[in-house]
Amino acid sequence: MSSSNPCRLRVAGAQMPVTRDISANVAALERAIAFAAAEEADVLLTPEGSLSGYTPHFEVDAVRGALAHVLGKAREAHVGLALGTCFVEPGDGRCYNQVRFYAGSGEFLGFHSKILTCGSLEDPPKGEINDYAVSPLRTFDWGGVTVGALICNDLWANPGCTRQSDPHLTQQLARLGARVVFHAVNGGRSASPWSRVAWQYHEANLRMRARAGKLWIVTVDSCAPDDLDCSSPSGVLNPEGEWAFQAPVRHEALFCHEVLLEPRSLQSTSTQP
Repeated sequence: MSSSNPCRLRVAGAQMPVTRDISANVAALERAIAFAAAEEADVLLTPEGSLSGYTPHFEVDAVRGALAHVLGKAREAHVGLALGTCFVEPGDGRCYNQVRFYAGSGEFLGFHSKILTCGSLEDPPKGEINDYAVSPLRTFDWGGVTVGALICNDLWANPGCTRQSDPHLTQQLARLGARVVFHAVNGGRSASPWSRVAWQYHEANLRMRARAGKLWIVTVDSCAPDDLDCSSPSGVLNPEGEWAFQAPVRHEALFCHEVLLEPRSLQSTSTQP
């Protein structure tokens, strides 16, 4: 990629309500796809579990049917997807917490599965660490741009629920050549003051890791329940660790941002409804 031939990537994000109601999730995804199409986005990022719900306990056939429907809508709109969902892979029958990449043509490019699954620090641990399979970290080729994905705790390695040393997955992706990281989130939230502490920790990690890896990070959280702040900011960070765009802290929010990628130089513009 030469400075005389920069690559533009239009990234859309959906801070949307994620519930265990698959039909409601599909309706929210359809709204996001329509927005992304109107903005001529190349790829739309959705939160952790945005199709299935953030749970390993879902109707496998219902999620597969919903995925086929959502993919059909995205293909018609020529919008690529970085789709957060829990999914049982037919090849091995195991459940993964994934970001699934699909080109605008509908071609499946592969998936990232959550690596730093959360679990209690007791022995044996309790929590999602017992529910999801894990696969190795990898990158994806998006029209000549190397991209990666992380899911929630993959990025910030919360010491209260992470049983291994922080592997700094953003740095690993940077070393693998990634320029853009798509980060799907669905964090816990409450009215407690500690939720604000968690927000600050999440934001600081996003900014520090974008800057350390010289990465663009696109991040979106679920906005359910609607009467509480999200657990983490949604938006786009540039490789200096600054917000190029940041969504409101509550309610559904759709955004699109254009990234101009050159050898270590960049410029950008953003839009929102």
